[in-house]
Amino acid sequence: MSGEVSGLLVIDKPQGVTSHDLVAAVRAALHMKRVGHAGTLDPMATGVLVIGFGCVTRLLSYIVGHDKTYETTILLGQGTTTDDADGDPLPRTADEAQAVAERIHRLTDDDIRAAAARLTGDIRQVPSAFSAKKIHGQKAYDLARNGDVVKLEAQSVTVSAFDILDIRRTEAPTIAVDARVTCSTGTYIRALGRDMGADLGVGGHLTRLRRTRVGSFRVDDPAVVTAHVEDHTFVNRDGQTVTRPRAVLDITDRDALLARALTPADAARRGMPSIEVTHAQAGYLEHGRLIDGVVDGPTAAICADPSSPGGERLVALVERRTRTQLKPSVVFH
Repeated sequence: MSGEVSGLLVIDKPQGVTSHDLVAAVRAALHMKRVGHAGTLDPMATGVLVIGFGCVTRLLSYIVGHDKTYETTILLGQGTTTDDADGDPLPRTADEAQAVAERIHRLTDDDIRAAAARLTGDIRQVPSAFSAKKIHGQKAYDLARNGDVVKLEAQSVTVSAFDILDIRRTEAPTIAVDARVTCSTGTYIRALGRDMGADLGVGGHLTRLRRTRVGSFRVDDPAVVTAHVEDHTFVNRDGQTVTRPRAVLDITDRDALLARALTPADAARRGMPSIEVTHAQAGYLEHGRLIDGVVDGPTAAICADPSSPGGERLVALVERRTRTQLKPSVVFH
């Protein structure tokens, strides 16, 4: 699209709206359609949501593969249908409730830390039924909300750190566990809370989830854009008046929002490996030709260009074609 701006924003997502709601807010603020996000956050979750616009949307599938860090609170003593506080408590008999209460009273802090240790490393994890995981092209949470039985296969994930930060006991009886988790892409923190509760024999679900990092993108970065939630009332296609929450950026001025965005070249440098190419090599890549070089996996090719934002231009994503030659897999004109 001629004249289209491109870049990447890091949004601090508020609680109560979807990741798509934030994409819609950015679309409205920038007055453009080509906007997408990397890595979905549940409505209950807050924190880092990486949003690309223009040509940077083509980088998002590479950024989403980074490891991530979350801070969460797990409530031990009760499971829910969604494995978080938005779901309904799982039913149990009076005898089952009494048995859980007795086990809660017997649990020690060391028991809880040991359960976290058992969920650390390379593990097999069954995603929550209320997740964005797709089954025959349909999202699991859509099937679950329709009352269908959702069976998801266990998948391999890596939890590189599951640090217990605080343990608080209540009269419920329940135990609130604050934790920090660093994990590979595809890891479901709700499933970790559920599995910790199952391992300890008491059930568990998340009451808080905040993503503080996606790769090199952090929630405390000065350029992060914050947002809040407002009620939005409208008349739907059936003529009904409906009120639902919507995301509103705290920066709505287009120029001010663009000033917070990373350029395509900066976004690529922070999101994936990169190499410098000459103007001649850039021309070859733009015409689909090979250049000399060695890379391991998809790599951003960046060329110095005084006319581009930041003085450099994202030319292409390159991959190995032969042992000493690279081919363009994505070209940014």
